[in-house]
Amino acid sequence: MTKKQFKAESKKLMDLMINSIYTNKEIFLRELISNASDAIDKLYYNSLTDKSIKVDKNDLEINIKLDENNRTLTISDNGIGMSKEELENNLGTIAKSGSLAFKQENEHKKDIDIIGQFGVGFYSSFMVAKSIKVVSKPYGSDTAYVWESSGVDGFTITEGKKETNGTDVILTLKDDDDDENYSEYLHDHFIMELVHKYSNYITYPIKMEVSHHELKEGSKDEYEDVKKIETINDMVPIWKRDNVSDEEYNTFYKDKFNDYEDSIKVIKSNVECLTSYKALLFIPSKAPYDFYTKEYEKGLQLYSNGVLIMDKCSDLLPDYYSFVKGVVDSEDLSLNISRETLQQNKTLKVIAKSIETKIQKELLALLNDNREKYEEFYKSFGINLKYGIYANYGMNKDKLEDLIMFNSSKDKKFKTFKEYVKDMKESQKKIYYLTGESLDKIDSLPIMEEFKDNDIEVLYSTDSADDIILQMLNSYDSHPVVNASIDNSDLSTDEEKDEIKKYNEENKDMLEEMKTDLNIGEVRFTNKLKGHPVSLTSKGNISIDMEKAINGMPGDQNVTAEKVLEINESHAISNKLKDLYKNNHDEFEKLSKILYQEARIIEGLPIENPTELTNLICEELSK
Repeated sequence: MTKKQFKAESKKLMDLMINSIYTNKEIFLRELISNASDAIDKLYYNSLTDKSIKVDKNDLEINIKLDENNRTLTISDNGIGMSKEELENNLGTIAKSGSLAFKQENEHKKDIDIIGQFGVGFYSSFMVAKSIKVVSKPYGSDTAYVWESSGVDGFTITEGKKETNGTDVILTLKDDDDDENYSEYLHDHFIMELVHKYSNYITYPIKMEVSHHELKEGSKDEYEDVKKIETINDMVPIWKRDNVSDEEYNTFYKDKFNDYEDSIKVIKSNVECLTSYKALLFIPSKAPYDFYTKEYEKGLQLYSNGVLIMDKCSDLLPDYYSFVKGVVDSEDLSLNISRETLQQNKTLKVIAKSIETKIQKELLALLNDNREKYEEFYKSFGINLKYGIYANYGMNKDKLEDLIMFNSSKDKKFKTFKEYVKDMKESQKKIYYLTGESLDKIDSLPIMEEFKDNDIEVLYSTDSADDIILQMLNSYDSHPVVNASIDNSDLSTDEEKDEIKKYNEENKDMLEEMKTDLNIGEVRFTNKLKGHPVSLTSKGNISIDMEKAINGMPGDQNVTAEKVLEINESHAISNKLKDLYKNNHDEFEKLSKILYQEARIIEGLPIENPTELTNLICEELSK
C-alpha cells in the first residue's frame, strides 16, 4: 500500500489552515455536516434528471455516531458517494471542492442548493482528530474505497466494504491535554448543542443516539439511562415557514437571544431580486444590561443556506440600529476559504442597506400605529437614535429625524418634530428646545417665562448631549432648530427691543465694568424675565448646555460657552445695582458676584468659589 502525498504545499499549508483559518475548533462539525448535506443534494438533484437513479427523499439523512471506547466520532450520509478518483481529487488536494465544481457545471440550472464552496472544510477535522478515515461508495457502484490520513504525512486509498451508497467520515479524536478537552466531542448532548448552533437548519434529518435519564418501567423512584435514536435538527428555519404565530416568533426570539421579555416588534423580510435574502428581525422591549457599554457587540446572525456563518455580523447593522436582534439568510454570499467570514462585502452591503431601510420603515409604522409601544421602545433606545444623528458629521440625520422625540413644554408628553411643526403658530419660524437635569428644572428656568407668555412650545430634554446633537441636526422641514437660551431667541416686539437697547446704552459703563469684574462674555438688561431677577444665557455656537455636556465627557476637554448675564430691568435688583454703582463700588462688586453665581446655580453650573459666595451672602444678610 503506497502512501500518497497531498498535492498542495502539505505541511505549511495545512498548519496555516488548521491554526489560522479557523478561530474555533468546533467549526469542524459544521463543515462535515455541510459536506454530507451536499452529497445528498447531489444525489437527489441527479435523480430528478436521471430516471435510473431511484431515490426516496424521505430516506435521505445524516447520521452521527459516538464511540467513547474507541474515541471515534462518525458522520455518515447516504448521498452520492465518491469514487477512488474523486476521493483523491477532492480529499487529496487541499482547496479542491467537488461541491463548487458541481455547482459550476450546473450553474445554468435552477434550485441547486449546494452549501460547500471550498475543499478545506474537511481538513478542519484535523484540529480535533489525530487520524481520519473516509469510507465512500458511489451510487450505482459495487466497490467502496477507504481514504485514510493522519495529517501532513499524506494519505492512502484502498478498496473497502460498504453496504450502501454514501460516505462515512470517521474521526479518531486526539487525546485530552491541559489545554483542550477533546473528549467533549464524544458527549451526545454537547454534539446536539453544536448541531443546534451551526447546522440546525440543514434540510435533511440529522440523527443520533441520545441518552436520557428516565424512570425505570414499573418503578417509582429508580432511574436508568436509556438511549434513543432521535432527529436532532429542526430542518426548516422559522423564517422559511408559513403561518407562524406571534407566540412562536417570541419563543424563538427569547430562546435565541436570551431575553426574558417578548420583543416589541417582529420584522419579516423576504427579498428576491439581484441579491436575495430572508431576514427575521426583532426590536427588544428593553435595552440589555450591557447595551451602553464597550462590551456590547452589535450584529445579526448570518446564515448561508441555513448554515450559520457568523454569530454577530456587525456589517449588517448601522450603529444607530445596534439594538436590533435577528437572523439573515442568503444564498448569494461569497464565502472565504474557511466559510467563517465573507470573501467580499459587496453583496453584504446591498443586504445591509435593504435591512436598514426596512427597519426605518417599520419603526415609523410603529410610531404611527402604536404610539404607546413606540414610546416604550424610545425610552430604552431613543438616545441611540439621537447619537446616530450626530455620528458621521450628521450624514444620517435625514433618516432619523422623524424617529426622535422630546418632551413638550405644553404637557411634558413626547412629541416628534413633525408634530411640533404641525402645531406651530403661523408666524413662528423656529423650533425651540432646552436641555437640563430634569423636566421640572427646565420648566422653571427664567427663560421659559417669555415662551409661556407668548404661548410658544419648547421641547425639553434631560439627555446632556442633546444640545450637541440638535445643533448637528440644525433644522427640520426648513425650520431652524434653536436652543431657547441663546441670544437670538428673543421673542420681543421691535418696540420692546428698541426700548431695552436704549436702556442698555444708558447703563453701558456699569455693564462693561460688571463684564470685566465677572470675566464673562456680556452683561445686559433684559425685559424677558418677568418676575426673575437674573438669567444666564449664551451667544455663539457653544451653548451652556453644550459646555456642560462636552466637559462632562471622559478626557481633558475644557470648553467654555460665551456667557451672557441678563438682569431683569423691571426687578428691584436693577435699581439696587445702579445705586451701588454710583455710590458704593465695593458693594456693587459684591452684589455683581452674588447675582452671577446665582445665575450659574439656576443653569446647573458649578459655583466657582463656594466659600466666597457664602461669605458674601452672610455679609449681606447680616446688614
